[in-house]
Amino acid sequence: MRHTRSQRGNVRSHHRLDNPAVTLDKNTQVPHLRHRASLVTGQYKGRTVIDMQAKIAKRTKRAESKKGGR
Repeated sequence: MRHTRSQRGNVRSHHRLDNPAVTLDKNTQVPHLRHRASLVTGQYKGRTVIDMQAKIAKRTKRAESKKGGR
């Protein structure tokens, strides 16, 4: 179906990229996206929601197993 010039313009105006909303963590001053847990500290709103030590250990174990399997 054909679109008019105004419809096409309205669609394209919504394709513009916005800058992500980045905030500094209050305690560590590490930048992170708003309304998301910090990937460095694993905290969201002052609570620890991601166990970063376990995540790092899992990542290194997986990398070692890949390296040894080749």
